[in-house]
Amino acid sequence: MTSQHIKKHPGRPDLVGEHPLGDILQVIFIVIFLTVWIADSFIWHFSDFPGKEVSVWLRIIAGVAIAIPAWFLMRGGLRTVFGTPREKPQVFSTGVFSLVRHPIYLGSILFHLALVVFTLSLASAGLWLIIAGFYRYLSRYEEKALSEQFGEEYEQYKKKVPMLFPRLGGQ
Repeated sequence: MTSQHIKKHPGRPDLVGEHPLGDILQVIFIVIFLTVWIADSFIWHFSDFPGKEVSVWLRIIAGVAIAIPAWFLMRGGLRTVFGTPREKPQVFSTGVFSLVRHPIYLGSILFHLALVVFTLSLASAGLWLIIAGFYRYLSRYEEKALSEQFGEEYEQYKKKVPMLFPRLGGQ
C-alpha cells in the first residue's frame, strides 16, 4: 500500500490516515441502515415479527446495554485520535485502545446492533452483518498503513490487542 491509497487529514500530520472512501461509505451505510430500520420497524413491518415475541422492555434494556458501551468506545476513540494534535503520529495503546485496536469501528458496529435489538428487524439484522463486514474491511485496510508507518511497534501491539472484539477473560 502506498500513501496515495490513504486519505490524509489536512493540517494533522500526526494522523496516519484512513481509507479514501471510508467516511463517505460510512455515511451511505448509516443512511441505508436507518432507512431500512425505520421503514421496517415503524412503517411497513415486513420483517420485524420477532419483536412481537419479545417484551418491549427486554428489547429496550438489551439495546441500551449495547448502546452504552458503543458510545464509550466511539467517544474514547474519537477523543484519543482527533482530540489533541500531537507532534508526530503514534501508536495508541491506552484507554479504549487497550481493549481493541479499532474502538471507533467497534462502537459503530455495536450502535447498529443496538438498533437491531430495539426492534428485532430481520432486514436490519441482515444489513448489520454487511456493515460489520464493512468495518472489518476498513480495519484491515487501515492496519496495512499502520504497519507500514510503525513497523515492529505496531506488530507488537497487534499481538497484544485484538482488532475488533475484546478477549473475554483478559489475555
